[in-house]
Amino acid sequence: MVIGKNKLDELRSFLATPSSIVILSHTNPDGDAIGSSLAWAEILSKQGHKVTCILPNRYPYYLEFMPGIEDIVVFKDDKDGRANAAVKSADIIFSLDFHSLSRLDHLGDLIDENQHAKRILIDHHLDPSVDFDLMLSYPEASSTCYLVALIVEELYGVEQISPNMAVNLFVGMMTDTGNFAFSSVTPDVFRMVSVLAATGISIPDIHNHVYNSFTEGRARLFGYVINRKMKIFHNGAVAHMSLTADELRRFWFQQGDSEGFVNYPLTIKKMKMSAMFTEHSDFIRVSLRSRGDVDVNVFAQRYFNGGGHRNAAGGKSFVSMEETLAHYENSVKEYAAEGKL
Repeated sequence: MVIGKNKLDELRSFLATPSSIVILSHTNPDGDAIGSSLAWAEILSKQGHKVTCILPNRYPYYLEFMPGIEDIVVFKDDKDGRANAAVKSADIIFSLDFHSLSRLDHLGDLIDENQHAKRILIDHHLDPSVDFDLMLSYPEASSTCYLVALIVEELYGVEQISPNMAVNLFVGMMTDTGNFAFSSVTPDVFRMVSVLAATGISIPDIHNHVYNSFTEGRARLFGYVINRKMKIFHNGAVAHMSLTADELRRFWFQQGDSEGFVNYPLTIKKMKMSAMFTEHSDFIRVSLRSRGDVDVNVFAQRYFNGGGHRNAAGGKSFVSMEETLAHYENSVKEYAAEGKL
């Protein structure tokens, strides 16, 4: 994959002089959101910029090992006003791994108060909004971390990638490709992995931190949701699982505990599409996964006011869990009747 020269030149001009920079990523941040933000922050800091990373809410506990994560400002927990001060003084605001300010929840209102900062998008999701001065938007890219790695390579050279940057970039590239198993993986992704590995990072250690550091509650929650809450229908091709707020409390839920659950029904041979519904205080989070030609990005846009990628998308529901599940099953029937499932 090639980043357009004109876009790189424009980005270079924005970064020509030391600036106050804010880096944002989306609500319920994952490895790609955090990894790309931290790596981009480190390289920009090396160039003399003053950089603040802000997330709308807290990251999953199993990502706490990522280098520099302790410096991230969590907007929801920000009692000192660091986020407010950083945004107000920002010359440039980068949006990484999301394509619309709506993905920031209440943090988006704060961003709208700064109308003088240049807004730059680095992302790989479909259908970005147009609220940016520069858009490095490449939906064909396997992850935003891969995009950041390519940009760093073009602007500064791969020799500027430190071991800490390599850890953060690898986390995002690994998690957003399902351990390098998705169709978005290209030969150049593996080339970039070799660049990261050459910095001396321990790939087994990173893998263990991300995938083998869960709580007992998470293990028991997973067993419960698979055994008791997974419904398979549409001739074995579609599944859904759901967790209410009461069920989450029962298993001592922590942020990130249900991450990846939605993928497991796809290990069933005939399965084409899977959904996970998780109840929060004022909405139900919808996670959708598919394989092959089943486009859950379109499904999420149409039925849950969401979006994402062809085989991984999400949205929200603002009715009860019972109504949400009924809506999903009816939507599957409609989608299948159109020959899209």
